Amino acid sequence: MSNHNHNHTFAISSTLLIFLLLNLCQITTSLTQFEALLNWKQSLPPQPILDSWIINNSSSTQTPCSWRGITCDSKGSVTIINLAYTGLEGTLNHLNLSVFPNLLRLDLKTNNLTGVIPENIGVLSKLQFLDLSTNYLNGTLPLSIANLTQVYELDVSRNDVSGILDPRLFPDGTNKPSSGTGLIGIRNLLFQDTLLGGPLPIEIGNIKNLTLLALDGNNFSGPIPSSLGNCKHLSILRLNENQFSGPIPPSIGKLTNLTDLRFFTNNLNGTVPQEFGNLSSLVVLHLAENNFIGELPPEICKSGKLVNFSSAYNSFTGPIPRSLRNCPSLYRVRMEYNELTGYADQDFGVYPNLTYIDFSYNMVEGGLSAKWGSCKNLQSLKMAGNSVSGKIPSEIFHLDQLQELDLSFNRLSGTIPSQIGNSSTLSNLNLNGNRLSGKIPNEIGKLSNLQTLDLSMNALFGEIPAQIGDCSNLLNLNLSNNHLNGTIPFQIGNLGSLQDFLDLSYNSISGAIPGNIGKLSSLISLNISNNNLSGKLPDQISGMLSLSSLNLSNNHLEGNVPKDGIFKLNSSNSIDLSNNQGLCGNFKGLKPCNVSLIDPNGDGSNKKKVVIPIVASLGGALFLSLIIVGIILLCYKRKSRTTRTKSLLDTPNPFSIWYFNGRVVYGDIIEATNNFDDKHCIGEGAFGNVYKAELKGGQIFAVKKLKCDEENLDKESIKTFESEVEAMTETRHRNIVKLYGFCCEGMHTFLVYEYMDRGSLADMLNDNKKALELDWFKRFEIVKGVASALSYMHHDCSPILIHRDISSKNILLSMDLEAHVSDFGTARFLKPNSPIWTSFAGTYGYAAPELAYTMAVTEKCDVFSFGVLAFEILTGKHPGDLVSYIQTSNDQKIDFKEILDPRLASPPKNILKELALVANLALSCLHTNPQSRPTMRSIAQLLEMETAFNT
Repeated sequence: MSNHNHNHTFAISSTLLIFLLLNLCQITTSLTQFEALLNWKQSLPPQPILDSWIINNSSSTQTPCSWRGITCDSKGSVTIINLAYTGLEGTLNHLNLSVFPNLLRLDLKTNNLTGVIPENIGVLSKLQFLDLSTNYLNGTLPLSIANLTQVYELDVSRNDVSGILDPRLFPDGTNKPSSGTGLIGIRNLLFQDTLLGGPLPIEIGNIKNLTLLALDGNNFSGPIPSSLGNCKHLSILRLNENQFSGPIPPSIGKLTNLTDLRFFTNNLNGTVPQEFGNLSSLVVLHLAENNFIGELPPEICKSGKLVNFSSAYNSFTGPIPRSLRNCPSLYRVRMEYNELTGYADQDFGVYPNLTYIDFSYNMVEGGLSAKWGSCKNLQSLKMAGNSVSGKIPSEIFHLDQLQELDLSFNRLSGTIPSQIGNSSTLSNLNLNGNRLSGKIPNEIGKLSNLQTLDLSMNALFGEIPAQIGDCSNLLNLNLSNNHLNGTIPFQIGNLGSLQDFLDLSYNSISGAIPGNIGKLSSLISLNISNNNLSGKLPDQISGMLSLSSLNLSNNHLEGNVPKDGIFKLNSSNSIDLSNNQGLCGNFKGLKPCNVSLIDPNGDGSNKKKVVIPIVASLGGALFLSLIIVGIILLCYKRKSRTTRTKSLLDTPNPFSIWYFNGRVVYGDIIEATNNFDDKHCIGEGAFGNVYKAELKGGQIFAVKKLKCDEENLDKESIKTFESEVEAMTETRHRNIVKLYGFCCEGMHTFLVYEYMDRGSLADMLNDNKKALELDWFKRFEIVKGVASALSYMHHDCSPILIHRDISSKNILLSMDLEAHVSDFGTARFLKPNSPIWTSFAGTYGYAAPELAYTMAVTEKCDVFSFGVLAFEILTGKHPGDLVSYIQTSNDQKIDFKEILDPRLASPPKNILKELALVANLALSCLHTNPQSRPTMRSIAQLLEMETAFNT
């Protein structure tokens, strides 16, 4: 078609369109308000709420003024349409707004309306109140809304589909690290095309009479218009739970009448404008769950009116705002997961109205002030993951409304005050990961409302008090990793509400397992491993029908394993009975019950039987020192072959015999490896080879044999052995390979480890067939497992432990492909605020860049290596080029989908966000400046929470 004909056709079409629009306007303007409302009703589904909207045949003039929800002025013109909270269904598509020139109020909140907001809503030039909140509207905010210059309240909040998602998955709608997770993330991912959102028109600043603007709970995106600074009367501004990005415009600081300001759960970044110091009327301020940096405004409570404040899940640094100390109006405060500094006993005051405060996982120091006991309305006090030290003041337990106390992962010492019994309202008590000592007070039994009790990873000793059986509402009980002794009180069977887990592992508990433990009929996980338990397994455990995980390993249990209940499943993933020498049954790590325990030779064989320790705990630094001295003396004797042979074969080595919870025979190791024949070698390292030792009873171990030069004293090898023994005897974590024992006897010096069936992560990724077994979900779990292990080493060990050689070859995989960090030969303990000065150790390609010009090693070196490893897991190969690009490029943004391992199919939606999180965390780990890298604790927490919100 020629251009002439095309233009001619366009002209005809345009004329026709204008003609139709003019006629349409004539039709619509001729409608009465009565007819317009009746037409709208006819377009909606039948519903009782509109039953009064009918034609009155007895009246000559038809008016809607008597209909439900309709109000008219003295002249019969509609001024109010109010159908709020009526369950109204349908759309606004057929509501002709142009015939309501005097409409002052349109209130349709909390209904079931769908569709879009009418484009011509701006024709309601006299409208003062517009509320379309809590519906299912979609599309964008029409540009014509800027014509509503008389509106003082504009509320289109909560037009989402979160109501169809199970709220039980999200007990705290704001307790998540970013808008990409939790309820908001799932909503945006699944329903992004059916949400109200898009950019906010900059013309919204024309509505200068606004006192309330509520856009929260939608999908608005892009920058916050600076024109909002024109709305000088604004008292309430709610932009939370959207996708807004960019910085907060400084013009917001002009809104001096603001009392309620909410930005939480967006993608905002940058610093909080200094102009916020002008907001002297603030009562509510929410900045949580964004990407803010820099310091919080120091005068955040300048006027002393602030009631509700949150800045959680950002990257705020610097001191806790000084004005918060003298802010008695505070009711609820959330500052967790930042990098704020300060002192717990100096930067907080006495708050008579405070009910909830959480400043967990920051960098707060100082003691725990007794002043917290003066906050008489306090219900929840959380300060986990800081460096708070000193004793727990007894005054805290005089708070008669306290329901939740979380002081975990700090440096608290001393005993647990006996006044704890006064806190009868406590439901959650977490004191784990501190340095608490002494006995568990008997008064703990008075906490009848307690649901969660975690005292793990401390230095508590003595017996478990029988009174703990009086905590009848307990759902979770964790007393693991202490020095508790005595027996398990039979009163533990009274805890009939226990549901999630009972963990008494890594203590020195002795005696038999009480039979009434079987009364815990709702218990899912039971862990009493690594103790001194003896006797037979009670048959009552078979009757625990809810039990799905059982760990009784590393004890002295004996007899036959029951055959019913959980034992009938015989799942290696759910049951661990290993290293109980007297226990028999058809389980991994146990001998069959029909095998005789007597040596068939019965000849007092001259085969030398030397016991290798199964390490459950060290007897203290003295014993470790003796081991190291023994190793050095032994290896020094090897300088002379003749002297070596005579002294080591004829004279027993006292340091090689050390009894713990279990025993493995030295001679069996030699026999299983055929005296360390090469055919049993499964790995080679700089300081030793690793052998697979399969014993006659079916147990399989990995044996790392140290290379001690036969002619020379190899000091480096000895140092490596010392470091590995020291590190491994101080670490106990599910993602760290277990050290069962070590030996320095005869011709051999070696360590006995848990055997990992699938070998190293490097071998799996380098094999195209095996790499396919590592699907995206398994790879995410591997990243999470390594992060958890490093978080434990950096934050839960005292002093902290640095691995120094995190790489794919040092990540071993179990049969179910669970990650285990291994090879601690280069590991070192780090004293607080004191870097390690040492020569280079590690693997090139994973080492932090600062090691090229300094000998100072900190935990941030491990963080860098973790970032490289995380990218390697995503890409399927060592990401050398990618790391170089990140290190040298000014623009460090990457499309993580483009770097994913091409050998695997594209990840499904249900794992895509997890992989994106891994990529973002890995990127943050590769900062050239070590101080800019995140901590392993924050990484592990984010990964764990991502899993929790998507299960």
